[in-house]
Amino acid sequence: MTYQELLENARKKMAPNCRVCKECNGIVCKGEIPGTGGKGNGRAFTESVEFLASVKIHLDTIYQNEGQDTSVSLFDRTFKYPFFTAPIGGMNLNYNGAITESEYMDAVVNGTIAAGGAAFTGDGPNDSLFLDSLHYIKAVNGKAVPTIKPWKNDKVLEKIKMLEEAGAMAFAMDIDSAGLINLALAGKPVSAKSVEELSELVASTKVPFVIKGIMTVKGAKKALEAGAYGIVVSSHGGRVLQDAPAPCSMLPEIREAVGDKMKIFVDGGIRSGSDVFKAIALGADAALIGRPYVIAAFGGGAEGVELYTNKIGAELRDVMIMTGCKNLSDITMDKVIL
Repeated sequence: MTYQELLENARKKMAPNCRVCKECNGIVCKGEIPGTGGKGNGRAFTESVEFLASVKIHLDTIYQNEGQDTSVSLFDRTFKYPFFTAPIGGMNLNYNGAITESEYMDAVVNGTIAAGGAAFTGDGPNDSLFLDSLHYIKAVNGKAVPTIKPWKNDKVLEKIKMLEEAGAMAFAMDIDSAGLINLALAGKPVSAKSVEELSELVASTKVPFVIKGIMTVKGAKKALEAGAYGIVVSSHGGRVLQDAPAPCSMLPEIREAVGDKMKIFVDGGIRSGSDVFKAIALGADAALIGRPYVIAAFGGGAEGVELYTNKIGAELRDVMIMTGCKNLSDITMDKVIL
């Protein structure tokens, strides 16, 4: 299978919900929620793509070439590339149900592992989405990150016990989904979380906890105070606040504020290995990629996810070659132009 064949397969299977545009930038699908677009005028989605396009990269090929190492160490494991699948659900609600939630999880969990990576899996109004993910996570010795919605803490604590039993290497909570219309439509109560509530979750387990949906220095500091292993700088794909800034634009000040005290992931408009490079240069330890992985799963299952992962990884390596970067620690702010 080629990447072009993957896209053609996905375009047929995902119509009419996702058009599999040549550039996944949120313009055609703006305001389509449920669906794949950004909220309201869609600017939070399109702004993320546009910001990354505005960041330029310094070319430098006068150096002693010692090869390029794209690997990253997180959760006491080493991964081939510094990017992961973002947690996504709603194959019926947001897409068209051509593949089931279970088939999607199978594709992203096993496809990323085949490429040397890992996936964040999703949660949703139907408990089976989270529960089904644990089956796949256990089967791969915990090499995935289940994500929990910001339910009441008693329900979250129950889910933490379940993911511990599955051996998950970490877990996340997408607190930015507190304003997600899909959950409101389903009558499922989610809400913002206090530092005290988050601290309770951290104290309940030894499994590393990642808080997704941090967009300010204040938010990052509160996550650090709660004891989180890491954060995901994210606006939930632009699906909860139409005027949110691009997550990657917030990275430098957040990194400066928390230093190396916690791991920083980022998502939002990351569409290429070049974008991954920019995210790391701006302060991220790793990136999450969402909608393009759904396209890969629809277009080719686990094989398509593996192909897409290696495509982005190869693009990242190419940029490292052209910028004199031997490893990820060489990808610093001076490599890009804002």
